[in-house]
Amino acid sequence: MALAAKLQFRQSQSMVMTPQLLQSIRLLQYGHGELKAFLDAEIERNPLLTIAPGQALTTSVPSPEMAIGAGIGAMSGSVGASLPPATQARHRGSSGTGSSAASDHGLENLADDRVSLLSHALGEARDIAGGARTRAIAEAFADALDESGYCRSSPAEIAAENGFEPDLCETVLRKLQAHAVPPGLFALDLKDCLAIQLTRQNRYDPVIGAVIDNLHLLANRDFAALQRLTGEDQEGLLEILAEIRALDPKPGHAFVGGGAESIEPDVLIREDGAGGWIVELNPETLPRVLTDRTYMKRVRQTAKSEPDRAFLSECLQSASWLERALESRAQTILKVAEEIVRRQAGFLSEGVTGMKPMTLAAVAEAIGMHESTVSRVTHMKFVATPRGVFEMRFFFTRAIAAADGGDAHSAESVKHRIRCLIGAEVAGKVLSDDDIAAVLKSEGVDLARRTVAKYREALAIPSSIQRRRELNARRLAS
Repeated sequence: MALAAKLQFRQSQSMVMTPQLLQSIRLLQYGHGELKAFLDAEIERNPLLTIAPGQALTTSVPSPEMAIGAGIGAMSGSVGASLPPATQARHRGSSGTGSSAASDHGLENLADDRVSLLSHALGEARDIAGGARTRAIAEAFADALDESGYCRSSPAEIAAENGFEPDLCETVLRKLQAHAVPPGLFALDLKDCLAIQLTRQNRYDPVIGAVIDNLHLLANRDFAALQRLTGEDQEGLLEILAEIRALDPKPGHAFVGGGAESIEPDVLIREDGAGGWIVELNPETLPRVLTDRTYMKRVRQTAKSEPDRAFLSECLQSASWLERALESRAQTILKVAEEIVRRQAGFLSEGVTGMKPMTLAAVAEAIGMHESTVSRVTHMKFVATPRGVFEMRFFFTRAIAAADGGDAHSAESVKHRIRCLIGAEVAGKVLSDDDIAAVLKSEGVDLARRTVAKYREALAIPSSIQRRRELNARRLAS
């Protein structure tokens, strides 16, 4: 078979995403913090960019009784009094007058004055340790504390990581556990934390030690097994339970944690006084990027070389694109939020019981967008409503069929009903998962027992056996 070279032409089409299109998609998905970091980097790179205060974009969602139809427009003005108090405080602080007073006495600054866990632990370590060598070991243990106040590195690990003597590390840790305030700080785990506090109260004995070693039985209220292990009667075990409940299982939570940030809502929702809702983008999380054209003209006059003019042209093109991309992002978020409010007006009026089933695909179809776009819009975006601040994705919930063939129920409203049923239980009348499924069916919710169990576990609610033991323990203790 002869081999020969030949040329062939083939025409094909393919979709290629430009770098700007990729960046537009990322901008849509960014939360407030990520967007701020991105804009800071762009301003550092592009001398023509400047940040201006955000402009409130507002739209109205009328009540079902009113005529449907509302347009998107720009609107200045303060947030109404029906918003949550925290949101009102932020807007008062951002106004042109009196902002310094608001910022000086705000809750955020009061929290900042509190001592952090690391700062307190280092102070305790230096006071307790003594000499320079033991102080260095104690500071290493302080650095290893987690947010609960537990030391997640063992003495052997601290010794290996820092070149200390293992026996000395063990001695220093025991000294820290014996004297650090609050008691339980520097514990290795929950059992260690409880044992330290009981020891410092002079209440740690073999019986209570056996209970501490079997916390899983105590959590399950399995008093029969504990009686066999300890030889204590039920009344004595209830006294031990009361003592353990009075302890602090996470002493580190009394201090300011590192990196905690308050949630800044992207969308503000308030009543319009006529049964409808006003949807507004939060100007504090909606930065506007402007092109400084005055500076551009000055620089253009001094730009003589071709590379300088090319760089200036690139900066102008990038700045203009970013302005348009941010405007498009704002309009898209507002459009999605408006549709969410239209579909979930029952939640805003009645709470979780009024929530309706809603999917990304349904919202995307209603507003004429792709489902992936709606998914990106709802990622890490928060909504401030008269009922609190929620992540946008909270409003998307699967449908559960109605037993009588009526309107479907949302999964969140069903979970809420399960929580209410269990919350109303009393000793001797604890509902099993089958019982809950039967009650729901009588109320028109067609839910299988295994689904009830799945929802109950998602709500971190124990089984009926554990709840029955807990109620009996409370009855005996009262």
